[in-house]
Amino acid sequence: MALNVTQVHRNLKQRVTFMGLEFEDLFVVLGLAAVTNIFGRFLHREMLGIPMNVFLQYVVPLLAVPFLILFKYGKPRGYLYDCFGYYSKPRVYCGLESDTLQQVEYLRAEEHDATDRA
Repeated sequence: MALNVTQVHRNLKQRVTFMGLEFEDLFVVLGLAAVTNIFGRFLHREMLGIPMNVFLQYVVPLLAVPFLILFKYGKPRGYLYDCFGYYSKPRVYCGLESDTLQQVEYLRAEEHDATDRA
């Protein structure tokens, strides 16, 4: 009985890219195309002889691909997702900074009499 041998690819950490972009980045381009399509339907104008809705739906996402490639050059995997998360989430800059909205003290100062009795 012969032994069946199959080829196993050892390069599992290789990034999957399409047109120089990661798979997640293509969702950004498709989302941009959808938003510009909706926005372009309200504009009844022309740009360079092309109706604005066609220009926004096809040309703007096509121009976004080289922009994303240049933006992500030399950045690690998932950079666009992390960048979006960084700018969309609230941040705490310093734990010692006083809260401008809090008017009443959160913790009461300990009395020295209670510690002296024990």
